Amino acid sequence: MARLRIASCQLNTRVGDLDFNVAVILDALERAESANCDLAVFPELTITGYPPEDLLLKPGFIADNLVGLEKVAAATRNCVAVVGFVDRGRDLFNAAAICSNGEVVGVYRKRELPNYAVFDEARYFARGDSPAQLWSIGGVSVGVSICEDAWNPAGPILDQADSGAEVIVNLNASPYAEAKLGRRERMMSARASDSSCALVYVNQVGGQDELVFDGGSMVFDAHGELLARSPQFEEDLMIVDLEVEPVYRKRLLDPRGRPSDKLLPVEAALVEEREASRTPNAADDAPLAPNVVAPELDADAEVYSALVLGTRDYLVKNGFTDVVIGLSGGIDSTLVATIAVDAIGPDRVHGVSMPSRYSSDHSKSDAVLLAHNLGIELRTIPIEAAHSSMLEMLAPSFEGRDEDLTEENLQSRLRGLTLMALSNKFGWIVLSTGNKSEVAVGYATLYGDTVGGYSVLKDVYKTRVYDLCRWRNTQGSSPVIPDGVITKPPSAELRPDQRDDQSLPPYEVLDPILEGYIESDHTVAELVAHGHDRAIVERVARLVDNAEYKRRQSPIGVKASAKAFGKDRRLPITNGYR
Repeated sequence: MARLRIASCQLNTRVGDLDFNVAVILDALERAESANCDLAVFPELTITGYPPEDLLLKPGFIADNLVGLEKVAAATRNCVAVVGFVDRGRDLFNAAAICSNGEVVGVYRKRELPNYAVFDEARYFARGDSPAQLWSIGGVSVGVSICEDAWNPAGPILDQADSGAEVIVNLNASPYAEAKLGRRERMMSARASDSSCALVYVNQVGGQDELVFDGGSMVFDAHGELLARSPQFEEDLMIVDLEVEPVYRKRLLDPRGRPSDKLLPVEAALVEEREASRTPNAADDAPLAPNVVAPELDADAEVYSALVLGTRDYLVKNGFTDVVIGLSGGIDSTLVATIAVDAIGPDRVHGVSMPSRYSSDHSKSDAVLLAHNLGIELRTIPIEAAHSSMLEMLAPSFEGRDEDLTEENLQSRLRGLTLMALSNKFGWIVLSTGNKSEVAVGYATLYGDTVGGYSVLKDVYKTRVYDLCRWRNTQGSSPVIPDGVITKPPSAELRPDQRDDQSLPPYEVLDPILEGYIESDHTVAELVAHGHDRAIVERVARLVDNAEYKRRQSPIGVKASAKAFGKDRRLPITNGYR
């Protein structure tokens, strides 16, 4: 039996910041060397950050990424490093470099290129055609694969297992969606068991525009048993002592037969095994590293953590120090302010109350109480004077017409104008507060409450907003969100006694329809067949379709669901299908 000491390096890289990425790689590699690790595994495209998108069209960027890889390779000594980078030849390739003893000793090119949902890899990369190469590391045969390679049950992992791999490492940049960690674990466990190989799954962590990468790196034995897991939403260097047993008996007794009998009559002859590190294994005489399986977060904790990480990284990575939020005393702005404080601290969060003639006393007092509980600045800028002036200015043009949404939306647009003025003057970024339910049906004022640089709740339905507020109040020594914010009926307060359910179906009715229409792409007929009222479904579908032009002009926000508005869902604005 051989023992391989592996460092799973779950890092928060920055797209395009090659110097930063190389620095964090070298720091992790130094820690792995100090722990006598034989192998350090890094995420997909670690050098460039993921996804680099159209940076890949710049030849200079590709060349600089290769220089960064050389720096990493030059730093390797006793510990082999497997690092994601962009390789070039006639085409570009999503690749992993095997670095040892100061040089790149081999390259694996990703074979399965995802081109669905938020992924556009076929736009940039060519499919790798690497044979099933194995690398001898500490006397153990190791195969290398990248992300989507593992999602194909008949893909490269099976090829490498058929060629004699004992351990397979899988480099990942797998973005977060609610409950995805469990699906990954089940799938990776099946790959390990099916291939009779230990499997090291290393995922990146951090926010990149609307994407959040949640980490959750995992190590499985050859039976598919989970040995260790990193926590979600934080960087982690996880050291695992993997005891590698001969697996030929398990493979001989597998009732499915050898993989080569069914799939790979030729590929096995293409194996090339090389020595990538010293032998014997340096960890053989060291005490075993204790395996730790980080607990899974519950659903609300997971979504909330994703929102905090996505918001923090968008601000920090883009150089914003402070945020400004319009605090109406409603539940959406309350949750956004709370997330912002958890992301960057109360001293950098600025709330603005902008009451109008229709603002209720309890909404104003709830905003004050929230600011006190969070410890943030709250300034009050009434918009009544500006609202009256706008009405007076427009009166000659509106003569003979009744008041309608126009006068309501004026208030929202004045608030947006005020927030943007503060943003310009102080350099604060505006966090918009609309939730997915409102964004979906267009229950928002264009150039009003849609203004902002980042939309924290863009992929969170209204019913979940309430859940997250209740969950957040269970954290810490005392609740921070006023009870009145959670219990009062939601209202835009743009006319007397206004409530959301006067314009929309109750959110308990609306949100399941939206989820079916957006996430599952169900038609009206299918939603009706699932038990929803036809008139409501037809109305909701019409609202969603008609609001596409608004969504195209709204800020990006954290992706938390299986399908978010933005690059995850791309429907034409001009669209005749109903």
